[in-house]
Amino acid sequence: MATPLAHQTPDGAGHVAGDAAPWRRVLRRRLPLIALAWATGYGLLRIFWASGHVPDTDLSPIGTDLVAFTGWASVALCGAAALILLALAHPRAGRLGRLPRAALLLAAWTAAVCLVAAGALLLLDVIGGILPGLGLRFYPVGALSRAACVATGVLTGLSARAYARRTRVGCAGCGRPGNAPGPLARTPAWAFWAAYLAVAGCVTRIAAQAAVGFGESPLSGGISASLFDIGFVLGGSLLPLALVHRFGRTWPRWVPRLAGRRVPRRLVLWPGAAISSGITVYFGLMLLQMFWERLHGRNPFPPEGGLDLPEAFFWVAVPAYLTWGAGMAVSALAYARRTRVPCPACGR
Repeated sequence: MATPLAHQTPDGAGHVAGDAAPWRRVLRRRLPLIALAWATGYGLLRIFWASGHVPDTDLSPIGTDLVAFTGWASVALCGAAALILLALAHPRAGRLGRLPRAALLLAAWTAAVCLVAAGALLLLDVIGGILPGLGLRFYPVGALSRAACVATGVLTGLSARAYARRTRVGCAGCGRPGNAPGPLARTPAWAFWAAYLAVAGCVTRIAAQAAVGFGESPLSGGISASLFDIGFVLGGSLLPLALVHRFGRTWPRWVPRLAGRRVPRRLVLWPGAAISSGITVYFGLMLLQMFWERLHGRNPFPPEGGLDLPEAFFWVAVPAYLTWGAGMAVSALAYARRTRVPCPACGR
């Protein structure tokens, strides 16, 4: 039975049995400073590059290392993130009123999303780095820059989350407010719909490729392409279904030595969250760019590099990818709540 609900004050005071480990409390408080140091260092690099010292090498297939925020715009984004993190790290930040705290958190999450979106091409870097024979060129300098940009966004988001948990009134053990929902007793219907929508998106993407021919692809053949195809199919079928069905939580009977045992939460949740986030961000931005180009009377994907695909293919494939990623993100959220260990302090 859960212990009575324990509360903490808006400045984070108050601890009870079952409270977070001391090192976690220290990390939550110092995370904005860590993120601030990282954002400042990356921001200085952006200033150096924007002032005319960009490396004399290709940074990505589109030329720039980042998307949407390039040149001095990337400097401004890093500067905004640094100022927000400085505010989050201020000793009196926890004493702000409700509306200023909400505004600060909104600004922090906005900066985090923009930073992650700016490094959207990191998805190609990961695929090209894992499968070097796939035909996707790897850009080391650009990949490092994008990884640093995404890391800045992630650290900013984690800092915002830590600040929210530290300053709101709620359980001193987990930081959740009194009206926060607890772990799901069963997988809800909306999670099943989202998972099967993700599968439908993957199937639609394969159907679009079949319509133009599987030979019409910029990817090379060989073992890397075979591994990519296997991962593609599993990531669009088995993984979304594992997030909502029992076999994603308990090993099936036909699995030797593991049958009936609990599936490690990270084995399913981490790939589901990572893949869905990468797909959603990358193809979400691509779809916005497609609309922008078409509204200006331009073909979003003009024939180049020996690849001549009809524009209609992209208007089917890209939304299919986005549907796949968004659906799996929703089902991953349900899986996270379904498999979450209740807080020993409040039972949520």
